[in-house]
Amino acid sequence: MDTTKIERETLLTIKEASTWATRYLHKNVTTSNISYLIQYGRIRKIGDNGMTQVSQQELFNYYKSYNGKREISWKDRLGEDLNWALSFDQYKEAETTKHVHRLHPYKGKFIPQLVEYFLDDHTDNFKKGVCFRKGDIVLDPFAGSGTTMVQACELGMHTIGIDVSEFNALIGNCKVAKYNLADVQKEIVQITKALKEFLQNSHTLEFEEKLLQALYEFNNKYFPVPEYKYKVKRNQIDEDRYGAEKEKEFLPIFNKFVKRYNIKLRQDKADSFLDKWYSQHIRDEIHFVFDEIKKIKDADTKRIISVILSRTIRSCRATTHADLATLVEPITATYYCAKHGKICKPLFSILKWWETYTKDTVNRLSQFDRLRTNTFQVCLAGDSRTIDLFKELEKKNSAFAKLARKQRIKGIFSSPPYVGLIDYHEQHAYAYDLFGFERQDNLEIGPLHKGQSREAKQNYIQGIIDVLNNCKKFLVDDYDIFLVANDKYRIYPTIAENAGMQIVNQYKRPVLNRTEKDKGAYSEIIFHLKGK
Repeated sequence: MDTTKIERETLLTIKEASTWATRYLHKNVTTSNISYLIQYGRIRKIGDNGMTQVSQQELFNYYKSYNGKREISWKDRLGEDLNWALSFDQYKEAETTKHVHRLHPYKGKFIPQLVEYFLDDHTDNFKKGVCFRKGDIVLDPFAGSGTTMVQACELGMHTIGIDVSEFNALIGNCKVAKYNLADVQKEIVQITKALKEFLQNSHTLEFEEKLLQALYEFNNKYFPVPEYKYKVKRNQIDEDRYGAEKEKEFLPIFNKFVKRYNIKLRQDKADSFLDKWYSQHIRDEIHFVFDEIKKIKDADTKRIISVILSRTIRSCRATTHADLATLVEPITATYYCAKHGKICKPLFSILKWWETYTKDTVNRLSQFDRLRTNTFQVCLAGDSRTIDLFKELEKKNSAFAKLARKQRIKGIFSSPPYVGLIDYHEQHAYAYDLFGFERQDNLEIGPLHKGQSREAKQNYIQGIIDVLNNCKKFLVDDYDIFLVANDKYRIYPTIAENAGMQIVNQYKRPVLNRTEKDKGAYSEIIFHLKGK
């Protein structure tokens, strides 16, 4: 089929559209992908539910900007040295967030395919040599959520992670731990049953059920899918004005339900994160489940179910769907949601997300269990600038420490924090409040609150230099270090020089799948460093 000569009247079923788009884009496009385009108004829905069709011309117009043109336009803006092979644009989101990589949200993590590319034993036109082999020990001194640890485990390598955040270390260790899944499932079933019994004495679930029914009827009338979003995309509806008008119109209905069911929208105080960002009903349920978790005897089971609770409560914060990643102000009433194109509501119970995430977590742990190798994986909570790595490893796993002292560490694969971009503790403030972990904000390198001033950059440079100099003590002589960084301030040559290293290669890659609202052309560099 000649895609450049599409007749406007050509109509395709969703399945036919999937097949056509797959051929056109040279990547798998599922029927779900086509349905998404219809639901969010990217293309028109033609026909009824019995025979939904789409215009081939509209589909072509939507996709043509992606079929090679994005690579060209990005290279125009970011330079011809952009390595498009490292965009991994052939992977769907389900593959870049595979198995345990989506056990818990985390800002600023790289995708597992990037780690695999540099750690595995393949070579290509860009990667000329192999730096790591099975049985090697890899270090990640900025471990974050543990992506390097997980992928090294898949590839048959041992890994030591270090992170200044105790909660990050918990996430990383939970991803690579070996579980008695039957015990995990048993405890989940027991806690879910207890939570449902706890909720029998509350009107919360009945309130949500009635509110959802009212929202369903209201949204069907005023925000029909997919016609509404299609018209918004084409400026046939003033979304801001119309959304605000309907939000105001629904509010009395919401207030009527709140009064009828005696719902307490806020807590009596707002001193902590848990006080400010959760309704009283959510807060009561959180503490009920946490008290149940404390009764679990197996330490690994207790930790992974704690992480499930953390993931659950992150999704239950009193905020709009559009502001989950960047909290603005607590919201306690129904509101117009630009993300979903309808009136949405805050949450008043954790049950739905708790049940969703418990099932999802067990499934992901099972998937990873089939891929993992029998290797050592440990994440240490500490400051990579000063930590006595082998000494601290001895406290966690003496067998691994013995191997590390004998074999030493082959190299590093890590993504250091960027200058003034993220407060790594604050993104999980709810978990620190709940679990009582001690925050180490003062030890973060390049945190958001210190900005991007000249002084902040100098402190950042010195911090990364100190990390590299400390880590060198534990590496083999012929080490290989790969650091993923967006070096817009061109500071990594200075860092390498002052750490007694040389940059032997660098790979500039486009970052396609960003969660931020700014989807513009953006790149990062993978620096390959070796000793002088």
